Amino acid sequence: LGLVLERVFSLRHPALIVGILILMTVFAAREATARTSKRYRGIMLDAWLAMAVSCFAVGAVVTQVVVGVDPWYDPQYVIPLIGMILGNSLTGIALGLDRFLDHLTTRHAEIELRLAFGATRREALAEPLRHAVRTGMVPIVNAMTAAGIVSLPGMMTGQILAGSPPLQAVAYQIVVMFMIAAAVALGAMLVVLLAGRHFMGADAVLRLDRLRTAK
Repeated sequence: LGLVLERVFSLRHPALIVGILILMTVFAAREATARTSKRYRGIMLDAWLAMAVSCFAVGAVVTQVVVGVDPWYDPQYVIPLIGMILGNSLTGIALGLDRFLDHLTTRHAEIELRLAFGATRREALAEPLRHAVRTGMVPIVNAMTAAGIVSLPGMMTGQILAGSPPLQAVAYQIVVMFMIAAAVALGAMLVVLLAGRHFMGADAVLRLDRLRTAK
């Protein structure tokens, strides 16, 4: 990996950097959907869209506003930061998606009862969406709760070992934690909203026949 990164960091063409970032999101989406117990047609695309939007939006804010990377495509900063976002949002998206699909299967009677009483698509799917996003946020919330008390986060520890002042290391770690939390929250919300459109359209009919068990 070190040999590969040396070559990647030497690249100075924005199109190549963007291509690498897109490839990273494709592999991350594949891993996020590979762990779900249920599948549906288009699950890979939904995971990729949620991951790409959340990671690139949050990554752009961090690299351009907070860190001030110049040029904007400098691979030494962009690729590690986007990689951290992808690695953590992958877990959140996978957990949220799996929880949402499981909720549709095990508690479909409750959803159909709400529909029978005149609930809209948004109202019928509100509870499974809420539970799915909460589940996806559990790992990062636990990490933020324990940071500095139970454990020292990785980036902060690495900077301290490299000789950086503790206050500077803490400042960077705070940025990283909020960056990851924002990406996980946005990604988890997007993926379950996209998934929900496959199982309930504007006619407010639950279509569990589109769901299949993963092999």
